[in-house]
Amino acid sequence: LSMPDIDVDFDDRRRSEVIKYVTQKYGDDRVAQIVTFGTIKAKQALKDASRVMALPYSVGERLTKAMPPMVLGRDIALNDLVDPDSERYSEAAEFREIIETDPQSQEVFKLAKGLESLKRQWGVHAAGVIMSAEPLMDVIPIMKREEDGAIITQFDQPPCEELGLLKMDFLGLRNLTVIDDSLQNILQNRGQTVVLESLDLNSDQNTFDLLSSGDTLGVFQLDSDNMRSLLRLLKPSEFEHISAVIALYRPGPMGMNSHTNYAQRKNGLQEIDGVHPELAEPLKEILGPTFGLIVYQEQVMAAAQKVAGYTLGQADLLRRAMGKKKPEELAKQFEIFSQGMARNEFSKPAITALWDTLLPFADYAFNKAHSAGYGVLSYWTAYLKANFPAEYMAALLTSVGDSKDKLAIYLNECRRMGIKVLAPDVNESIGVFAAVGDDIRFGLEAVRNVGHNVVESIIQARTGEAFSGFDDFLTRVGQQAATKRVVESLIKAGAFDSFGHTRRSLTAVFEEAIETASVKRKQTANGQVDLFGGILDDDPSVVQVPDLPEWTKRDLLANERDMLGLYVSDHPLAGQESMLMRNSDMGTIALKQSDIQDGETVTLAGLITQVQHKVARTSGNQYGQITLEDFSGEISIMFMGKTYLENRQHLVADQTVSVRGRVSRRDEEMMMQAYSIDILDAGREQGGVLKLKISDSLATKERLLKLGAILDANPGPCEVQVRLVGASDRHFMLPQRVSVGHDLFGELKALLGTDSVS
Repeated sequence: LSMPDIDVDFDDRRRSEVIKYVTQKYGDDRVAQIVTFGTIKAKQALKDASRVMALPYSVGERLTKAMPPMVLGRDIALNDLVDPDSERYSEAAEFREIIETDPQSQEVFKLAKGLESLKRQWGVHAAGVIMSAEPLMDVIPIMKREEDGAIITQFDQPPCEELGLLKMDFLGLRNLTVIDDSLQNILQNRGQTVVLESLDLNSDQNTFDLLSSGDTLGVFQLDSDNMRSLLRLLKPSEFEHISAVIALYRPGPMGMNSHTNYAQRKNGLQEIDGVHPELAEPLKEILGPTFGLIVYQEQVMAAAQKVAGYTLGQADLLRRAMGKKKPEELAKQFEIFSQGMARNEFSKPAITALWDTLLPFADYAFNKAHSAGYGVLSYWTAYLKANFPAEYMAALLTSVGDSKDKLAIYLNECRRMGIKVLAPDVNESIGVFAAVGDDIRFGLEAVRNVGHNVVESIIQARTGEAFSGFDDFLTRVGQQAATKRVVESLIKAGAFDSFGHTRRSLTAVFEEAIETASVKRKQTANGQVDLFGGILDDDPSVVQVPDLPEWTKRDLLANERDMLGLYVSDHPLAGQESMLMRNSDMGTIALKQSDIQDGETVTLAGLITQVQHKVARTSGNQYGQITLEDFSGEISIMFMGKTYLENRQHLVADQTVSVRGRVSRRDEEMMMQAYSIDILDAGREQGGVLKLKISDSLATKERLLKLGAILDANPGPCEVQVRLVGASDRHFMLPQRVSVGHDLFGELKALLGTDSVS
């Protein structure tokens, strides 16, 4: 028997406190973190071999691309590519053809086989901590990390456990931080204290409605696309279903299609059958609650006890052997398992059927305690999203503040949920995202060039009395928060919008205003008082802000994106959702999270935000690189050779396009190599009609004159239809025809409201 596997999750901000606690409690000579050794995998071995032989990068790349795809998260071993007895031998015909016809590739392959599985580097286990009853120096070799003095074992986890040392996993879990921040947001925004531990895990209908609809983006363990599809199929109606789906959504049970079978059986769409007819009755009590399927590790152990006569200790050893997949140990266990079942008069087909069902499952599955524990967190986060959406999404956005891609995903989810994400505001914002009523206010620390100390200075200055205007802000915040760089960033991010000036107006005078405010601060510090300051209408100590029209929507959003990393108040593609869907296979983030393999062809649509025209150093050939952005994120796309020469005139920033190309995956990075590009213009679509919705209260003469001027300034082929909403709706066509684009959409939304244009 071995020590138990103990995993404990903590708020990731406080994991270091836990390690400090156990070190102090048990002694710094008896507690250590665990070393890990990274090994060279098959693909990396091929690339490394190619590099050390001073061959072009393309040689290694060609070989890795010819390898069969991963199965259940694992690459095929190099030897299996050429071993006729390997199960996946037939998939590697292309790879073998390359090494058989290319002597250079054959040499690379030969060297790579020697590199495969060698130790590449050492690291530290993300969660594991070793604890010993005796001083560790008397048991294993240890070392001290130079950067922080942390004590680390020189043996990795398996030898430490075999020596009888206790290993515990102290995991820093971001979702616990999100939950804690959500509860604080609820208290601050609603004055309500929520005690999650007191919730009935089977009673909240809002939560189960959210789970059944698959609206679980941002919910712990349940936010991947495939998991959300599974939830829509399963339609959970009690906590046990959440626990089961977490256990089933693993490579082992998915390899047996158990996740889909469970969902269909739960809803009466599939007949419940056993592993084998002979095992139906003996395993009924064990498998009945999970519709005849093996879901938990405890079921593996219980089945071995029931039908093969294992003791509880022997059953645990069987589970561990199945997980480690050591052939000699598995052969030994299969012999014991077969003999035990044979003694209970089960046939060989029944024995084989049960073994083949248990074996792939035991490799990855959770035990029920682990699955149920994670299920509780899943239920809590789903409960918070369903019942306190603004507070939960604010905490979620704060937790991914350092990831531009994830911020874009969750901001888009807020828009889908009808939650307004408001621009930062010097009077309202704190450092991080915060719930304000049913909306979310951007945090000041997210603004470029605005650090934590600046935010603290702003919050301290407004305590007791809000800033009354731009000049008041500059005068009261102090020098640290009133630098030109900080103020310009705050203007462009929209943090002064509540003062009633356009961002363009403030940009025109902010440098002069800062100088004036600096003089006033010095005078105040020296005891000098302006007797007429604030009394006269035209106070000479206050810089007058001109009344300039706002920047165009395109420039406004571009500045916002530059300061915040993404669009907040609006999106330049707003109103073009249906056009993008018609001209693309999927979104950028959906592509990155998909199973689409290197070399496959896809079509994406979005806005070109960056363009670079380059010349290759070695060949001298011209090529281009663009960044394509849609509502969910962005991706880099290369235009090479003939494709670039034929389309370089179309590679223009702020242009909406559809690009067809080949996916290129390199390690964790994904790009595309373009085959073609099409310019998309909503106004040029055949039979295009721009539809405007105007309420009676907004249909003033002044506003309608402005509307006419905007339409006249954008002539084109698209008809304009107006729906006047009041006591009775009226529809009529306007005489103008327009060219629909980002600027027109932006101006119309600014004049008539964000939901007025379709």
